Amino acid sequence: MSSDDPGHETVHSKKMIFVTGVNGQLGHDVMNELSARGMEAVGSDITEKYGGAEDGSPVCTMPYEQLDITDGKAVSDLLGRLQPAAVIHCAAWTAVDAAEDPENLEKVRRINVDGTEYIAEICDDIGAKMLYLSTDYVFSGQGERPWEPDDPDYDPLNVYGQSKLDGELAVIGNLDRHFIVRIAWVFGKNGNNFIKTMLKLGKTHDELRVVNDQIGTPTYTYDLARLLVDMIQTEEYGYYHATNEGGYISWHEFAEEIFRQAGIGVTVHPVTTEEYGISKAARPFNSRLDKKKLVKSGFKPLPGWKDALHRYLIEIGEI
Repeated sequence: MSSDDPGHETVHSKKMIFVTGVNGQLGHDVMNELSARGMEAVGSDITEKYGGAEDGSPVCTMPYEQLDITDGKAVSDLLGRLQPAAVIHCAAWTAVDAAEDPENLEKVRRINVDGTEYIAEICDDIGAKMLYLSTDYVFSGQGERPWEPDDPDYDPLNVYGQSKLDGELAVIGNLDRHFIVRIAWVFGKNGNNFIKTMLKLGKTHDELRVVNDQIGTPTYTYDLARLLVDMIQTEEYGYYHATNEGGYISWHEFAEEIFRQAGIGVTVHPVTTEEYGISKAARPFNSRLDKKKLVKSGFKPLPGWKDALHRYLIEIGEI
């Protein structure tokens, strides 16, 4: 969907988009996409100054506001002053295993639930749209049927998943003009991810063990950012799932393709989650997300994941 589609309301450059979490993978790319389209945007994160990759991209020089989203008054004051037309809420606690530690439970909830609710409340007050990024972890991860965006069957497996589900509920409970976009297996330039981990290990190991019974699809933040900027300019509110196309795969298949494209000779042995070893947080076996609703609502699907991987390896200088 193009930003000049006459069938949808357009947020013009004078109608500012506020983006949280710009120090992270997705927020970084969302700000760059907004800049590329000549749209007015302000980024935010908890650091005093922009703390992401200093790669010369527009996000490094675009307007930035320090914001602790767990401070309700700070959220209300800043967004009340800026009066954005919309908020793309990328900020979140995403350390899945660390979320299980008792000393982190309150902090995880403050960030993923309370912070989200503060943003939703002020968005409703000032008449702004809100786009909230969620995750496949809100589901139980069982079975093989792809999860539908409007599935009522949740039952998260871990603290992180529950906190993101509660964040969804905070959004829908506070304003009508919302988008909730669930993503999975995220990778981008500005941060750590599975691809970077595999590349690092592949340079020091001849053999690796990677699980083959957790199934899903990767999401390249560069591609996702383009969809989110398209979406925020419409009135097509509701739940969506968005990952790259190209079919459902295991982490083992993903790792093999990473090494194939990067030209690294590593033998990747498939193992079950049980064989690999139990992590602090339970992981979903079924991360298949059904994305047909995107097309039904007029949005363009993300490119195939193999193509996305190729472009990403070029972006980070690995090929």
